[in-house]
Amino acid sequence: MFVRIKSTPNSPRKSVQIVQSIRSGDKISQKIIRHVGIAMDDAELEQLKLLAESIKIKLEESGQELLIGPEQMAKIGKEYKDKKAKEDDYKVNLKNVVEEQRVVSGIHDVYGKLFDEIGYDRVIKNPLRYKTVVKMFRDIVLARIANPVSKRSTVAMLEEDFGIKLDLERVYRMMDWLDDEAIERLNDITYRTMTGLFNEKLDIIFFDCTTIYFETFEEDSLRRNGYSKDLKFNQPQVLLALMVTKEGLPVEYKVFEGDTYEGHTVISTLNEIKQKRKIGKVIFVADAGMFNKKNLQELDELEDHEYEYIVGARLKNMPQDIQKQILDCNNYKQVKEGYRIGEFTYKGRKLLVSYCQNRAQKDAYDRRKAVERLRKKLEKKKNTKEYLSNYGYKKYLKVTGHGRIELNEEKIKSDNQWDGLHGVVTNARDITNTEIFKQYNNLWTVENAFRITKHDLKVRPVFHWKPCRVKAHLAISFTAYALVRYLEYRVKLQYKKISPEVIRQGLIRVQTSILYDKHKKIRYGLPSRISQHTRKIYQMLKISYHRVPYIIVNIW
Repeated sequence: MFVRIKSTPNSPRKSVQIVQSIRSGDKISQKIIRHVGIAMDDAELEQLKLLAESIKIKLEESGQELLIGPEQMAKIGKEYKDKKAKEDDYKVNLKNVVEEQRVVSGIHDVYGKLFDEIGYDRVIKNPLRYKTVVKMFRDIVLARIANPVSKRSTVAMLEEDFGIKLDLERVYRMMDWLDDEAIERLNDITYRTMTGLFNEKLDIIFFDCTTIYFETFEEDSLRRNGYSKDLKFNQPQVLLALMVTKEGLPVEYKVFEGDTYEGHTVISTLNEIKQKRKIGKVIFVADAGMFNKKNLQELDELEDHEYEYIVGARLKNMPQDIQKQILDCNNYKQVKEGYRIGEFTYKGRKLLVSYCQNRAQKDAYDRRKAVERLRKKLEKKKNTKEYLSNYGYKKYLKVTGHGRIELNEEKIKSDNQWDGLHGVVTNARDITNTEIFKQYNNLWTVENAFRITKHDLKVRPVFHWKPCRVKAHLAISFTAYALVRYLEYRVKLQYKKISPEVIRQGLIRVQTSILYDKHKKIRYGLPSRISQHTRKIYQMLKISYHRVPYIIVNIW
């Protein structure tokens, strides 16, 4: 460990650093242990040099701050067998041993390898030239998988749990590299990986939007007040559009201003992805809110493109003559016991309606429980006006001529006849009606994607306020989501289905304790026990993991 003075070209600035030489095989590299400060003249330089020497002595005496990151730990693990150590070095008096550090290595071992394999190290422009920026992007993405917190807390967590020391201001500057061009590269790499790495045939794309709100009340060009799916109507937001495959693998994402109506994102996004990715015939699947009347008409008029869609239908909003046809049991053909499908025509398009007996029983049960709860509340006669503002209550209530609020028995009875019915509008020609409903039911994959991004990766709320930083934050979160989904899919194919949370918990428990013998001045690596699932993931990705303790030599 020594004090290094680093000059800035064409500037009087001189950085004072505490540096450590690290040997890896025959190569020696230098690691910055502490940035002491910047001197603008000789007097300041002398003072900083004295301070640096004082800090260096304390670090050497205490053995602290000599952080070993997951990457270094992986190198040590590969090389320690080739290092010769005396037999006496393995004899340890526990009274002389202290734990210097505990490194969480599982996240970087597994997700770090996948990050490099996919090619996300090429998201930053000129990655070979800006290796530090690439590494910082990688560390922040992996930290978000491990524990999604604010950038300030992320920096602290990386140092405490991963042995990675980052400067918060440099993290913010790294985010500025994630501009529109970098995000385009991110989407391009993600798409090519999905179609190449897993040999996934892209014939169905699931499309949905969600809103991401901010802890502020000030709007700007990107953050706008709009319809909030989080019910944060007085707070600005952005609209996030996400496209995934039937396996939940991400295809692309796009960010819109917060006041954009989600139905207006469809045509522009489909045209853009179709042109950029040169996709052939693809069926787009979305819920009823995404494809409105205008969108369907535009899609039907695009003769030059083979657009096909499967869209949820709001059956109760249909004209009376269509509703009568839907409610007529004679218009359905039985597919299997307890399940039948009816085919109708609505504004020149195919309208398919399915009846499922199990779904009918669930609908009836849910309504019965809701009515029972509402009846009990009405009997208590406590501020019944509040029920009128709650849609779940309001649709089953009516106001009498005396201003009393009562249950609407006719409405309850009317809803009974719709139990178990579900409809879609489609122009798909080459797949059966049963397959159409099967694909629409797979729409939960994109909804599950939003659950992972919003809850597991905690993309919301967003504390950044600059539009460029907001987009960078979403790019980091999307990259983390893509890695989580890719690993989940790969594990399912090669081993068994395991949830992302179980995988994350298993990898976080892959740790190595750095033990220091104060008497012998020797450091030891003590690997943790790993679960059966985690061991299988390591084997699947061909990552070596040493389970026995070893001596750390020639690392400082």
